[in-house]
Amino acid sequence: MNLTTDIDLKGLVRTIQDYPKPGIMFRDITTLLGHASGFRACIEQLVQPFQNRRVESVAGVEARGFILGGAAADRLRCGFVPIRKKGKLPAKAIGQEYELEYGIDVIEMHEDAISPGEPVLLVDDLIATGGTAAAAVKLLRRLNADVVGAAFVIELPDLGGRARLAELGVECHTLISFEGE
Repeated sequence: MNLTTDIDLKGLVRTIQDYPKPGIMFRDITTLLGHASGFRACIEQLVQPFQNRRVESVAGVEARGFILGGAAADRLRCGFVPIRKKGKLPAKAIGQEYELEYGIDVIEMHEDAISPGEPVLLVDDLIATGGTAAAAVKLLRRLNADVVGAAFVIELPDLGGRARLAELGVECHTLISFEGE
């Protein structure tokens, strides 16, 4: 059964005003994840452009990217690679810095998580400025991954994340767009 056209995914995303600080409209996908048919349709749509392409691993960014990435990996019948915040992985890891609004953060992945040349799909819940996604792409490429694309449930197009990934030569696939934020 194909649910991808029957479900209003955007309608399943909850907006929380002034979170985590005044002026921010937080797009909360937990309501989408909790809706069985919506979650299934979301994953179907997220992986659809990559169904007939060679993908050996899905890399998901902590934390919602773990949920989406794990389901996407299952759908694509491949492995899953977690990209975590610094200090959270148990084995030897490599890191990549990226800029936050007020400082610098680091994401990491195990240095043996992928093989050189391995085709990897990056998955996360949202792309805004693209800072985290760009850092994840750079991290994957440091391990010589072939980043076949990036897939996100939500895009905030006015913040330029898609263009940032395009500058890195990465195809960006999104399902829902919220303009002006």
